[in-house]
Amino acid sequence: MTRTQSAVISTRLNWLRAGVLGANDGIISTAGLVVGVAGATTSRAAILTAGVAGLLAGALSMAAGEYVSVSSQRDSERAALDVERRELAEEPEAELEELTELLMARGLERDLAREAAEQLTERDALRAHARVELGIEPDELANPWHAAFASLVAFTVGALLPLVAVVLPGASQRVPVTVGAVLAALTLCGLVSARLGGAPPARAVARNVLGGALAMGVTYAVGTWLGTT
Repeated sequence: MTRTQSAVISTRLNWLRAGVLGANDGIISTAGLVVGVAGATTSRAAILTAGVAGLLAGALSMAAGEYVSVSSQRDSERAALDVERRELAEEPEAELEELTELLMARGLERDLAREAAEQLTERDALRAHARVELGIEPDELANPWHAAFASLVAFTVGALLPLVAVVLPGASQRVPVTVGAVLAALTLCGLVSARLGGAPPARAVARNVLGGALAMGVTYAVGTWLGTT
């Protein structure tokens, strides 16, 4: 497997992991909201209105936050590349020595590191320094619009499950059906995230399920209390 192929796979895994986490957020936040409202009222219209409002607010908030975050990261990476480009133009020998030392720090002997640094510099000096010194792929800077859209879609997909689960059954079955559907979905999200991260699945599932159950329990209790008062 080439370095480029490895980078592509790593990027895809990161996007997939972010998608799972976004869907997880959508499930928990929307489930907590609609279960809380269901504890306060049996009105399907009120529950649906609150759920849709929560879905839209959460999805747009996630998208905006991701856009700002990735834009800041991209600006920082571009600024770092500009600095490196200027240093290569003004002090090529010092930069060659710096690259040599960085390669030595990775385990190469000095002569081999110097030869590798010279070859990398001849091929593409900026790319070599970006990869070795900065850990950046110059041609693969994150796109904030892609990140924002991915977060919006992931959150929306996750939020739709508790929203549909709470409005379709009758009043007496809404909360049990929603809780069951949400816990099942959180179990699946926990398994997928554990698989992607190489973590023990039992711990990831337990965190997800307990967190979701706590959120729904608290909001349902508060909703029931407000509904009776």
